[in-house]
Amino acid sequence: MRARVLLADDHRDFLAATARLLEPEFDVVDTVGDGQSLVENVPRHDPDLLVLDITMPRVNGIEAARQLTASGARAKIVFLTVHADEDYVREAQAAGGLGYVVKSRLASDLAPALRAALAGREFVSPSITN
Repeated sequence: MRARVLLADDHRDFLAATARLLEPEFDVVDTVGDGQSLVENVPRHDPDLLVLDITMPRVNGIEAARQLTASGARAKIVFLTVHADEDYVREAQAAGGLGYVVKSRLASDLAPALRAALAGREFVSPSITN
């Protein structure tokens, strides 16, 4: 059975490109444009994985992850962001994130990050840790 993914990013074109990239291996169940919509849609879709940006309107990705983790959501969280900064990585991990992928490495890092998260392992884009 394929893992179910919910994507959250405020850039519609980027969301569509990310969905197309994942669809050969994962079922993209929904895409949303802000953190509040993410929090509201997780119970409806019960995804296995959440892929979320940090900088989003209404509720940012880190706060949305905190809310979902606190509410007992079972989905594994992978951040997909432009922020290539270790402080953001630590904050994302503290909020419940298992994966942290920089957008410039979308094609090479996102699927491996999702596979790692499904297995309960952390993944951080190598460009951040080097």
